Amino acid sequence: MAREPATATMPTAVATEALAAARAYARDALAPETLRAYATDWAHFTAWCQAAGCAPLPAEPAAVAAYLAAQAPLYGRSALERRLAAIGHAHRLRGFDWSAGHPVLRTTLRGIFRTHGSRRRQAAALTSAELKKLVAACGGDLAGLRDRALLLLGFAGALRRSELVAVEREHLRFTEAGLRLLIPTSKTDGEGRGVELGITRGKRPETCPVRALEAWLEISDCRYGPVFRKIDRWGTIEHRALGGDAVRDILRKRASAARITVEGGERLSPHGLRAGFVTEAYMAGARDEQVMDHTRHRDLKTMRGYVRRAKLVTESATKLLDL
Repeated sequence: MAREPATATMPTAVATEALAAARAYARDALAPETLRAYATDWAHFTAWCQAAGCAPLPAEPAAVAAYLAAQAPLYGRSALERRLAAIGHAHRLRGFDWSAGHPVLRTTLRGIFRTHGSRRRQAAALTSAELKKLVAACGGDLAGLRDRALLLLGFAGALRRSELVAVEREHLRFTEAGLRLLIPTSKTDGEGRGVELGITRGKRPETCPVRALEAWLEISDCRYGPVFRKIDRWGTIEHRALGGDAVRDILRKRASAARITVEGGERLSPHGLRAGFVTEAYMAGARDEQVMDHTRHRDLKTMRGYVRRAKLVTESATKLLDL
């Protein structure tokens, strides 16, 4: 009797390996920080489903809506939207249909935001005035030299914290005029095309990002690999790069030492360095295209949001009133 041909339900080793590679590439489509956040959110959702007695995968829209309603008193708009995105990401990766615009989800979210408020706590813009205080609080030890270079480069390059911790020595090219920084990939560069930024030398040595970076590279003897590295309790510079959370911790530590506070409706975040660059550049007369070229914003509306915040007082219509 002739042997029956292999069916498609029994994939070959080659197909299995290729499928595993495809899944790995799919995971790499998102930034590592986003993947970590999604993993945390998904674990939280599955734990809630287990306690509630419903299936997390595939999840019924009514169950997801109930989950969001349960979290509404505890979390703000950004957290709820991210958790919904994480649930959708988990479904799509496993081949299940998903629609974040399902009427049950859409109306539930609308009701949550209407009841609890939907305004996000934006990152406070850290302009050069705050940056000078942060730099002055860094000190002259190893950690201080590293943190000074990190904060100044983050501001001057309008870098996201994921981009900041990913800077490697091979990405830097120093010139007499300043620095050329290669960013191989970023949040808005999903295809990994890369972009190069130019950062000029500052007017003052104490706040010049290029000089600060040169000083850190020299004392750390960094010739390749991660630029911003961990320093252990004994003052040894490790080869491992800082994580994104470390940037937040460094900013908070230096802000506390400098006695920098932000308004109650805002939050102290590394993103404030990026927001501060946009604010400062606008106040100095930079054009939209100049700012967007440097910050790599793809959406003019998003970038102009920072500008609008900067103009709230300086260009308020109340200046026209006879008060």
